[in-house]
Amino acid sequence: MVISEADHARVTVAVMEAERHTAGEIVTAVAEKSDSYHDAALHWAVLAMLGVPAVLAWRPELAPRIWEGLVESWSPQPAGAPLLVALVGSVLVFLLFRLLFTWQPLRMAMTPGATKTRRVRRQALALFRVGAERRTRGRTGVLIYLSLAEHRAEIIADAAIHDKVPEDVWGEAMAALLGPVRDGRAGDGLVAAIAQVGAVLAEHFPRGENDVNELPDRLIEP
Repeated sequence: MVISEADHARVTVAVMEAERHTAGEIVTAVAEKSDSYHDAALHWAVLAMLGVPAVLAWRPELAPRIWEGLVESWSPQPAGAPLLVALVGSVLVFLLFRLLFTWQPLRMAMTPGATKTRRVRRQALALFRVGAERRTRGRTGVLIYLSLAEHRAEIIADAAIHDKVPEDVWGEAMAALLGPVRDGRAGDGLVAAIAQVGAVLAEHFPRGENDVNELPDRLIEP
């Protein structure tokens, strides 16, 4: 899934339109992914590696058979042959899984959903602190953050908005965003979410006569 130049233009227009009616400031950001998830790949590789000695402990007769298949049958089998088979097998399985998990779609598919949710939230908070938090005079900034690979998003509001608007109010905006994203229409989802967020902000923070644009309207791709 990619964000086209046309999507960039549509998002900018949507933010400008939403901010015409509110003193709030909307910041939008889209990331290809929020984490590489190499640690999740490592966990799976270690788990697979530990499966080798577990299988050999369950079926101890396998180790001598494997040894005989690898070494000439007339060669005397050393006492440590089962341990050596387990060690070599564990290393080979670990390396195989590490190689398989260099493919990002597999890492993403095998990473638990709760882990992806936490990583997206962490990345959104970091971006919010840099790009929106306390960057407006009234502390009325809102970040709409979308992470494409995880199909997850976050809406984070600055202090003044957070004090007046419960977090569950953003549920409709999240639904409007993620529905089209799952269909591969990220641009449509962002535009719909911006409209929903703008409506909430206009209700609680109507635009004043001397209001100025304090945060960028363009879509950020960190």
